[in-house]
Amino acid sequence: MLIDSHCHLDRLKAAPDATSIQQIIQQAKQRDVAYFLCVNVRQQGFETMRDKMAPYPEVFLSCGVHPLDVKEGLDSEQMLTFARESQVVAIGETGLDYFYSAETKAIQQHCFEQQVELALTVNKPLIIHTRDAREDTLAILRNGHADRVGGVLHCFTENWEMAKAAMDMGFYISISGIATFGNAGDLRTLIRKIPADRLLVETDSPYLAPVPHRGKENQPAFVRDVAEFVAQVRGESYAQLAQNTTENFFALFKDAAKLAGRN
Repeated sequence: MLIDSHCHLDRLKAAPDATSIQQIIQQAKQRDVAYFLCVNVRQQGFETMRDKMAPYPEVFLSCGVHPLDVKEGLDSEQMLTFARESQVVAIGETGLDYFYSAETKAIQQHCFEQQVELALTVNKPLIIHTRDAREDTLAILRNGHADRVGGVLHCFTENWEMAKAAMDMGFYISISGIATFGNAGDLRTLIRKIPADRLLVETDSPYLAPVPHRGKENQPAFVRDVAEFVAQVRGESYAQLAQNTTENFFALFKDAAKLAGRN
């Protein structure tokens, strides 16, 4: 069994309505994908996402504001209300992105700090987006005592030093289809070093479709391709990697484990 630990089902062009969403989920299940974490990126879009995913108990939710969407601001009281909803198992995605939006550093940092505080308030783990902001990302996590709730650095493409520092704070490292790209040799080297009990896999769909699906809209079913590739890189069987990443997911997202009846 696999879990797509980070996807945006509500943003798939191939799934504009309930019928097509159900088809996308069924196609994933046919490839051994049993659960999905649908990740929120805009506070203003949370309710639409929640309502769209409501018919699917196998889909867990997060609530958060992506660092590239911080210009819309963050209403702390409303976010707290969203975060306390039963199907919400994590806070994010949040974090810092200086690659695409270095000019908004200050507001990104403030919004990130607010969401770390929110995660501690509701005792739910964080989903972190980080790009070209290693030192500041780690500093905000440390200063905000994010080790108390843990979380995941999703779609990881940074260096081993950052991965190690995050894992020392109780975070997991999630690998996406980027690992299958021809220019991802450094990432594949890093993948071999991640402890088995700290590894997750994801699609980040509808973005970053893995080989052999490049050029297509990414789907949760393609997490099977990511998992098989990562297993090969690590010299493990697919079955072992699937078991490990599933156990890791439920160890991190404890509310998801409750919803799935696994504890």
